[in-house]
Amino acid sequence: MRIVDISSAVDASAWEPDPVEHEVLTPRDGAVHMSEQMRRHFGTEFDPDELPDGEFLSLDRLSLTSHTGTHVDAPSHYGSRALYGDGRPRDIDELPLEWFYGPGVLLDLSRCEGPTAGVRQIEKEIARIGRAPQPGDIVLLHTGASDRAGTQRYFTDFVGLDGPAVHMLLDFGVRVIGTDAFSLDAPFGATIERYRETGDRTVLWPAHVAGRSREYCQIERLGNLTALPHSHGFHIACFPVKITGAGAGWARAVAFVDE
Repeated sequence: MRIVDISSAVDASAWEPDPVEHEVLTPRDGAVHMSEQMRRHFGTEFDPDELPDGEFLSLDRLSLTSHTGTHVDAPSHYGSRALYGDGRPRDIDELPLEWFYGPGVLLDLSRCEGPTAGVRQIEKEIARIGRAPQPGDIVLLHTGASDRAGTQRYFTDFVGLDGPAVHMLLDFGVRVIGTDAFSLDAPFGATIERYRETGDRTVLWPAHVAGRSREYCQIERLGNLTALPHSHGFHIACFPVKITGAGAGWARAVAFVDE
């Protein structure tokens, strides 16, 4: 079995609409910090110079959104009310772990023209790979957007799904849909432009809005999908970090490929 990393990194040096702040405390900084914390919280005096080499442990402080890097969107991200169950969409810490491990199905949308792929493109891909998604499968969309990761174009030039395409995948029993793009919806600029042209509110982020009527999760900002040797026949693990009450959680998504 080979493990393929299909995650993108949290990188403070990369371009982000919400910039990542990453402060690194060196082992010496960590010694001073530990000494100060022991004094403040426990009333214990300790000279950091007494430590071996005058060092303790390094420490990283980060400021970022839960939608930075590879992450899983929870149903509560899509809206405050759900049209299913008791009407309260679940947060990322409340979802079944079983959703985030299962057979993977890779659909190639990298040759799609325009910012949005629909049912026709999904049907064409399913016919090409010769396997329809099944309940419990995790569907991955290769759009080619990850080639632009770290640049401003990553957030403006990619392919998303329209509402009917999302519902089609959910009709197969899929609970988790992943993409290597910034969003499962079309780029923000293209979405707003189409709305202004048509006045039709159903074109406003339909992939996310679909989650208000049907409970499912998205994995956004995947990477390295071209390293997967086949369109199916592998398993995906994408367990989200357990953040209480959050609408998303970071994930280290990997594929397990039998050799």
